[in-house]
This record gives sequence, C-alpha cells and structure tokens, in this order.
Amino acid sequence: MEMNSRTKSLRLFLCGDVMTGRGIDQALPHPSNPILYEPYIRDARDYVDLAEKAHGPIPRAVSFDYIWGEALQELERWVVDLRIVNLETAITSVETAWPDKGIHYRMHPLNVGCLSAAGISACVLANNHVLDWGYDGLVETVRILDAAYIAHAGAGHDAEEAAAPAILNVPGKGRALLFSFGSTTSGIPRDWRATDISPGVNLLNDLSEATASQIASQMRHHQKPGDLLIASVHWGSNWGYEIPRQQIVFAHRLIEEGVAMVHGHSSHHVKAIEIFKGRLILYGCGDFLTDYEGISGYENFRGDLAVMYLIELDPTNGQLVDAQLVPMQMRLFRIEHTSAADAAWLCDLLNKLSGSFGTQTRLNKDESLTVKSL
Repeated sequence: MEMNSRTKSLRLFLCGDVMTGRGIDQALPHPSNPILYEPYIRDARDYVDLAEKAHGPIPRAVSFDYIWGEALQELERWVVDLRIVNLETAITSVETAWPDKGIHYRMHPLNVGCLSAAGISACVLANNHVLDWGYDGLVETVRILDAAYIAHAGAGHDAEEAAAPAILNVPGKGRALLFSFGSTTSGIPRDWRATDISPGVNLLNDLSEATASQIASQMRHHQKPGDLLIASVHWGSNWGYEIPRQQIVFAHRLIEEGVAMVHGHSSHHVKAIEIFKGRLILYGCGDFLTDYEGISGYENFRGDLAVMYLIELDPTNGQLVDAQLVPMQMRLFRIEHTSAADAAWLCDLLNKLSGSFGTQTRLNKDESLTVKSL
C-alpha cells in the first residue's frame, strides 16, 4: 500500500479484554485492598503468585507502561489514530462487591495511569465486570475515565448515557462514533441494564435482526455526514470457536444498515473474522491483558495468545482498507511478541475458523498476519 493512502486511512488499534484489575492491579504502583469474594481464591495477590510460579518473578511495583510491553513499540510502528479496548474491570476503591457474583474485578483509581501510558483513546464498558463493585463502583469508574480524558461508551449514570457513543475526532479524517453493547449471552446480569433512573450498562434485548435494526437506527440518529459508526459488542461464551447463527445475522444486519465495523469480544481466545460487503466483523478478539498466567484448563484454546488488531478504514465510507494482526503473548503480566511457531499456529487457526466466511489470513515475514477476502 502506498504511504499516501495510509495517511488518508483511519487507522485503529483494537483488542479484546483488558482486565487490569485483581492480580495486575496488585502489581501496579497503587494496589487495591486485595480481598476477593471468589469461591476458591480470597486474595488478589494469589494471582500474582500463580503467575510467578509459572514464569518467574514479577517486579513490584511495575511502571504503568510495563504491562503493555512490546505492544507499545508496535503501536508506534503502525502509527494508529485511535486505540480502543474493552475495559473489563471497575476502576474504584469501593468495598461493596455485587452480591451473588463469583468474580469481582477492580483496579485502584490511582492506577488509571496504566491506560494513559498506552494512549488509550476509548474504553468500551458494556461487559460483565464493569459493575462488579456495584453502582457506586460504576459511577466512580466513569468519573475516573473522564478525569483521565479517556473516552468511554456502554455504561453510565442512566440509559441515555450508557447508550451514547464515544465521539472520537481525528483531525483531517473525520469522526468515529464508538457504541458499546452488551449481551446476556456473555454473562451480563439482566439487572445490570441501565434505566432512566439507575446506572448500568447498555444491554441488548436480544440478538435478533429486529434489535440490530433498532440499534442501527439509534446509532444513525447520532451520526453527522462523514461520521463512521463502530459497534463494539460483548457477546457469547468464554470458550469455543463456534459462531452462533444469531451473531452472524445480527452483525450482517448492522453492516447492511450502515455500521462500518463490528468489534466483538467476550471469548478468552480469538474467533473467526469476516469481511462482509467490504466491512470488517471481528467475532471474538480474545483476551489481551489478564492475570490468568498459571491457571490450568482450556490450554488447547491458547488463551495466553493475544492479538493486536490494526485496522485501516476508508474515512469516507467505512470500507475496510487493510487489516493486520500482530500475535502477542502475556508473560509475567506483560505483553510480548510470540514465537514464530505460535504466530504460524495462530495463522493456521484463523484460516480454519474464517475460511467458511470467505476470509483468508496470510503469515508475513515479520510474523504479522494479513487478513483478506478470498
């Protein structure tokens, strides 16, 4: 691709779940109270111990940029305009956990610098952990992100705020409107739905075509000429490669009704990629930053592998210009490049998963992956 076309494209970094709470929070400069209310682990520092038993000592306290590791070099190399993550933790010092919920993620408010250190433009919040510490924890999360000048979408003080987009302006390239939606299929409790009088998340009624048409219409209501619409959806189970038919139909309808890209997440591993009518659908981006090192089970899915999705869109029409994937790996609570063998494995996997969607992945000499239509 010529450099001139690159400079005109809207360049995005996207990834899946960024879970900077719990164990990672304990390694950062301002750890929260480590108490947990999980069935098996009651102290967040135990997750640090598990990671150290698997891979060696983790320094304390790590710098805010430590956790992003070699991903920061890649972001500079690819010169992206916007950096978008699914932030799957509350940012709060609230001590009251949501009752009858097995897992509770929180990061201390003073650790928000770890998001700023990576230059995160926006966080999507409609997921199954943002209310882990109740309504007060959510309200504090929103306040902390606002104070750090990090845009957000998908949760808020009421239904109107939760449904509103993050408006991301890129000088010379226009605006992207980022919407965040949650589905109960990802484990979001129904009573987390934001209402006219209570905080919560932007929860979908279902994954029907009718609902897709309805939310597309609501998205267009915010759109001005030249704006690109991005739908980020937290849906589906943690494990398994199958893409339910309802997700496919839902995503297709969004694209048909003017959405430029669908950014799907919830699974702990990568899932299929589709280029539909020239526009990108990521059905599952996998985990990116987690404290899962040393935890056994589901190893065959390789949830330890993380992917940087580096996407270029035509800012005039939302069509996909280019899609590059950089395989990474979480080790010692830090993102680093994978081995050549793991990059090749990931390429083969994506070809198997995405072939039925007419999408092909090619392994490049630098071990990045290029996604193209067949």
